[in-house]
Order: sequence, then C-alpha cells, then structure tokens
Amino acid sequence: MLDLSSAFDTVDHQTLLSILRERFAVTDSALNWFRSYLTGRSGSVHLASDVSDAITVNCGVPQGSSLDPKLFIAYTEELDEVLDQHHMSHYCFADDTQAYVDVS
Repeated sequence: MLDLSSAFDTVDHQTLLSILRERFAVTDSALNWFRSYLTGRSGSVHLASDVSDAITVNCGVPQGSSLDPKLFIAYTEELDEVLDQHHMSHYCFADDTQAYVDVS
C-alpha cells in the first residue's frame, strides 16, 4: 500500500500545468484558470501567537476543495501505467494507492 498523503504538498505547479496541457488537452482559458488557481499563493506558520513571514508557495495542491484530489490524481495518473507495465493490480484514489500482485 502506498500512502501518498504528504505528496499533496510536493506537486510542482509547472509540471502539473504541463500534464494538464499535454496529457489531458487542457488549453486556452481553461489552462489559464488552473494557472490562476495554483499561482500567487503564499503560506506562513502560526504557532500560538507567533506568525512567520509569508513565503511564496510554488508547489503543492491546495487542500480543502473537491478539485484538489482530482488535480493530484491527474498529477500521478502515470503511476497507473507504471503499475500496469509491471503487471500489478491496483486501486488508486487521491493519495491512497493499493498495488498488489495476484499470485494465484
């Protein structure tokens, strides 16, 4: 079983946009909408009453909406092909992937 829960934070925005364009034929205003959704984000750390300076976030899928798991699935959908090439049965859902070999 592959637990990719922290992997949501590692999605490279430029790579994701490239995948959307090249593998899923997302272009023009739709691609610009995704670009707008992903770019211009910042993050900071809050600990008790202390807050760090904000930094620009260039990777990671924002979590909390119904779109975010779908973007992560698009980002990792080639995993499906890799597992198929190695004759592994699998189930993929967002950050939870189960891969197994049928030995019967």
